[in-house]
Amino acid sequence: MRVLAIALVVCILGTSAVDSLVMGSRPLSKRSFFDIQCKGVYDKGIFAKLDRVCDDCFNLYREPQLHSLCRSKCFTTSYFVGCLDALTLSDDEEQYQRLITTINAHNPLLENSDNPETHG
Repeated sequence: MRVLAIALVVCILGTSAVDSLVMGSRPLSKRSFFDIQCKGVYDKGIFAKLDRVCDDCFNLYREPQLHSLCRSKCFTTSYFVGCLDALTLSDDEEQYQRLITTINAHNPLLENSDNPETHG
């Protein structure tokens, strides 16, 4: 179902030209870490592993917006989980959720709720 949702997003967003700001020009720096609203411990190795999921998802669908959506809110959106499914990594989802908790200090995906009253 999540793969279908990602495919739908790709169709809705269209096939725009690859923006250089999406791939290659975003280093795994502390600034990039904070830009996507991560508030936990900066660990370059963990950050790189999570970011690689989004890179691979981008490479699968070739939709620039998907890369940003996957990384948004420190990898805690349904797009990240959808990318795990698309990349057949859903068996490792619990491990990825622990990594997200480490760099985010709070992981709403582990709570299995989207609380609209929570504002970052």
